[in-house]
Amino acid sequence: MVGRTAYIAVDWGTTNRRAYAMTADGAVVDTLQDGRGVLALSPGDYPEAIATLRERFGAQTIVVAGMVGSTRGWREAPYIDAPATLQALGAAALDVAPDVRIIPGVALRSGPRPDVMRGEEVQVLGAISTGAAPPTALFCQPGTHNKWIETVDGAITDFATVMTGELFALVRAHGILAGMLDGAVADGAAFRDGLKRGREARNLAAALFEVRAGVLLDRLAPADAAAYASGVMIGTDVGTRTDLGDRPVHLLGGGALAALYTVAITEAGGRVVTVPDGATTAGIHAIWSLRA
Repeated sequence: MVGRTAYIAVDWGTTNRRAYAMTADGAVVDTLQDGRGVLALSPGDYPEAIATLRERFGAQTIVVAGMVGSTRGWREAPYIDAPATLQALGAAALDVAPDVRIIPGVALRSGPRPDVMRGEEVQVLGAISTGAAPPTALFCQPGTHNKWIETVDGAITDFATVMTGELFALVRAHGILAGMLDGAVADGAAFRDGLKRGREARNLAAALFEVRAGVLLDRLAPADAAAYASGVMIGTDVGTRTDLGDRPVHLLGGGALAALYTVAITEAGGRVVTVPDGATTAGIHAIWSLRA
């Protein structure tokens, strides 16, 4: 199996690392996933980590995407400006060590607001490269920082980062709602009630305080408070989109959070198309295939 490996693709995130032994035609023949994300490593740790990957997978060339190329990672791979294509990402990849290239992220430098992404661009453009999504599309990638990403003719043209997941974790652990949000977060009546409130809310901070008031005044069951609060925050996020009825939303990722966003988008009048697994490796492979 290792003998078929042409190169190693790595999705190196903040907390997790996913490495893939790749064939020349883009097939995954071996994988490794662990908790050695950038927060677990110092810049001096990366040469040893790279050597270990080569020992495991038996290939010399390594192509890396994700937060490893951020200011908190190994070395910064400077952002390229939107509109961004796979070809532009490949051309701007940073040679950080012999036969190790880091794919840069994408930035919005001009216009009404700044924004950056690092890692999501490979997944989006990888999905397009395989035909899992059309060249012109709207994507949603739920996570700690949810991303809404727009593409036109195979280029990332605009995106918005929403700190929904991080804010929920903060209010759950700190402040006046701490201790009230220990219940399960799952789809159900409380979550959908929260979605509706979030979509209508003009003031997220006020809508969140209503969680406390609702519990104290017996209008919200304590066991439902976490699901309701999650619904409020996700509903507010999804409610910012005024174009959900115009085109499908291509959802990247899986798991419980993606399922909640599927409900939220559908309840808001949108239609979700789930992108199959493999978009990240497809994007890295497309960039590897552009090598000189």
